[in-house]
Amino acid sequence: MDFLGILFGIILLSHGGDLLTKSSVDISLKLSIPKIIIGMTVVSFATSAPELIVSLNATLNGFPNFAIGNVLGSNIANIGFVLGIIIIIYPITLKQRFYNTDFPLLMISTALFYYIIYSGSQISRQEGFTLLLAIILILLYLFLYQKKRSDELLEDFNKNDISIYKSFLFILFSGSLLWLGSETLIKSAVSVANKFEISERIISITIVAFGTSIPELAASIVASLKRQNDLSIGNLIGSNIFNLLVVIGITSSIIPINGIEDGLIYNDMLWVVLFSIIILPLAYMSRRNVLTRKKGIMLLVLYLIFIIPLLR
Repeated sequence: MDFLGILFGIILLSHGGDLLTKSSVDISLKLSIPKIIIGMTVVSFATSAPELIVSLNATLNGFPNFAIGNVLGSNIANIGFVLGIIIIIYPITLKQRFYNTDFPLLMISTALFYYIIYSGSQISRQEGFTLLLAIILILLYLFLYQKKRSDELLEDFNKNDISIYKSFLFILFSGSLLWLGSETLIKSAVSVANKFEISERIISITIVAFGTSIPELAASIVASLKRQNDLSIGNLIGSNIFNLLVVIGITSSIIPINGIEDGLIYNDMLWVVLFSIIILPLAYMSRRNVLTRKKGIMLLVLYLIFIIPLLR
């Protein structure tokens, strides 16, 4: 039953996140909010909602390592598993934007987050505010210098015929789905961890993190089939940045995250750094600026090297 609870929780989170994204964008379009604002705030925030609700709920219920493990595991899965899969489906030709914007911002965000958890094995409210300040500065930079990007993010969204009132109701409903999904997922996952005598860190960074990455996988596969892979990698990198800065920033601003396990700091976070860095050398290997199917297989193998020992 606990495994069914995990599956049910993941399904609720997936549907809740998707409904929240569509309803939020629809309201924003009807209110004539500029696409640059919608793409860089509403879409990015809504797509990170599953990770945010799970991490916040876990911290409130006294499972800080569950909260951190969910985010770190999701970031690893986004690059190792999701990116690996979409590259295998259709290779990606990296654009100059990746080198000038996406990769540097990912490295800055990762370095800041690692410094914060490494320096004290906890994330205080002040450090949470620092993470939120960092994302505000990043969004300001993107707003000023990367305006074209948000039009690409919104190309699959259109205003529909339902009223704003109904859209707000959908947002409330999606919020209830997200919270119910997080409650179900956390309780079931913790029960499994206790039953098999494994830590909350392991269960969160493997099964839970993989589950909360399913929406990114689905969206990226659709983009890949449309031959829009460069948009997929940008969205995955954006998701990883939001996970580190917004999800943990908001969570720790509300309630400090204490007692972070050494395994998360000295093992899992190093894997996050590795998967963040590895895209750059892959870009220069063999066919330069092209992430080929062989490189996708390499990412999947590396992800299996990370995940299999944890599942034993």
